[in-house]
Amino acid sequence: MTFRKEWVEEESQKLADELDRDGICILRGLLDPALLREWGSEFEALVDRRRKLPGGLAPRGPGRYYVTLPWVQPFGDPVVFANPGILAVLDRVFAQEYAMVQLAVDTPVLGSDYQEVHRDHRPLFTEEFQTPLYALAVNFPLCEVTEENGPLQMARGTHRMTKEKAMAAIASGENPIESFPMELGDVAIRSPYAMHRGTPNRTDRPRPMVVMGYVMHWLHTAKVDLEVPREAYQSLGERERALLRCKVVERAEADRTESYVEFKY
Repeated sequence: MTFRKEWVEEESQKLADELDRDGICILRGLLDPALLREWGSEFEALVDRRRKLPGGLAPRGPGRYYVTLPWVQPFGDPVVFANPGILAVLDRVFAQEYAMVQLAVDTPVLGSDYQEVHRDHRPLFTEEFQTPLYALAVNFPLCEVTEENGPLQMARGTHRMTKEKAMAAIASGENPIESFPMELGDVAIRSPYAMHRGTPNRTDRPRPMVVMGYVMHWLHTAKVDLEVPREAYQSLGERERALLRCKVVERAEADRTESYVEFKY
């Protein structure tokens, strides 16, 4: 996608308004499918190694796992995490400086089931006290996402409700749970506070969905972390380095035990 001044000023504002209202917006055809196919190939190799390690894959329900990506090529790519289209929307939604704190993949396989409807975050204070968006998940798939291979399902607008009211609105159909199929190259930006669930993958191919987590600069995020090799960090521009909340290390740890296990609220 070419980022004309008109797109940044008009389309990004429309998407930001949609995200604030509905808890989700989708940037269609934003990323290069060829790059994502490269991610997919490297991800398959990573999972083959991780599944041999105790705790190498974090469970997300039957037939579903979560994997933190190491900051190596092709994953640590500013074309993706500092994408102008993504940042144009985030700049309009976040009221203050923000940081990227998470790079991982959620994957259902054959045998997966519906997750319990849940949130990924607790409220900032109490459920009754509504706040501006303070944390966002940027998702993009490494394959086409259809009704058959486990699309995200979410109820629009429930990020502005208490959990009790949100569940009642889902049950009554006022705010129904709906699926969000995606093409390779599409990017979804969503509030992890909105009520959502993973759905079954009924195919014989995994359905990997990347999640990049961005939060307001003051939000503590104990469950997720980024480790960036010094050489890679120093190769980034000033804006890109400022975007990352990370630990600079000498070498990326590709094979690690996952600690982000509790994920539902």
